[in-house]
Amino acid sequence: MPFYANDNIGVGADGLEADIRSSQKISDDWSVEGSVSDSMAAFISYPQDKSDHTFSVYIKHGGLSFGYFFRAGGGIFQVEENIAEFTVNGCDERAFISMNKQKAVKLEFYSLNGLQTIDIDSDKPFALVLPANAGDVTFYDVNGDIAEYYNQSM
Repeated sequence: MPFYANDNIGVGADGLEADIRSSQKISDDWSVEGSVSDSMAAFISYPQDKSDHTFSVYIKHGGLSFGYFFRAGGGIFQVEENIAEFTVNGCDERAFISMNKQKAVKLEFYSLNGLQTIDIDSDKPFALVLPANAGDVTFYDVNGDIAEYYNQSM
């Protein structure tokens, strides 16, 4: 079999949404939101009424692989009701995925460049990948209260 046919090089960043829709059977009328970095990709897929979800986490291996490889996905309570932090052994980056029922509006973390802030639409689910040098992460909801998250190690 050819090298590519064995899935040894992974899926390119531009093909991740198509891979998610195909491999996880995501309908064309579902939204797919995500974030892609140099070593990790995270997505959340959901229908317009937000009654369901499917998350997807991909990682990029070193060596001769050039694309991303599916690591985990599906639907879990932590993504549905809270914010789930996904960490993968051997990957320095981490993903945060949520249907955003907590109405998070921003997250803050410290990096080598100081305090970093990422704004979040409180009415939309999100999937974010943070850089390896991101320190402690704090999410804030629409009331300015801290929104908790739960780690899902893989």
